[in-house]
Amino acid sequence: MIRVISGLYKGKKLKRVPSVNVRPMPDKLKGSLFSIIHSDIPDKDFLDGFAGTGSVGIEALSRGARLVVFIEEFYPAVKIIRHNLDKCQAEDKAIVIHKEFNRAVINLARDELKFDLIFLDPPYRLLDERNPLKVIFKRSILKENGLIILRYHFKTKFEAKYFKLERKVRRGDDIMEFYTL
Repeated sequence: MIRVISGLYKGKKLKRVPSVNVRPMPDKLKGSLFSIIHSDIPDKDFLDGFAGTGSVGIEALSRGARLVVFIEEFYPAVKIIRHNLDKCQAEDKAIVIHKEFNRAVINLARDELKFDLIFLDPPYRLLDERNPLKVIFKRSILKENGLIILRYHFKTKFEAKYFKLERKVRRGDDIMEFYTL
């Protein structure tokens, strides 16, 4: 079961994507993330990249984010994100983009959208093939005092070349890295 942990939508149960391609963030890990960034969320613009069920972005909305943009390429997940937003009655504070991540970021930059917080939870194999931070850097979609949070499996070898690593947290098999400009 996926649920909203705190805030306006606290306790709402969110629907899962019926696919092994989508791995929802466990409540314990999501709780750790939001205990770190809770004061950075109110009235901020949040990007949930590789959004899956949308639970991280919805948690941000629940805790006072002004706007959350969800990027998801897998269409069954896009349908679930829309369902979960509807269940929380949060559609008016959200934009759901059904597109490959790099293409979506290029479009966001063209529309001059920038974010205070960017959360990335890409498929683990994607980090072996390419660096999603590169397109964020090239397209300048992170605001000047913004923060990028990247979640990945501890066995993944990843080097972020474009941003400054501020903090690294390990919880079980998961690593969360926090980057600034």
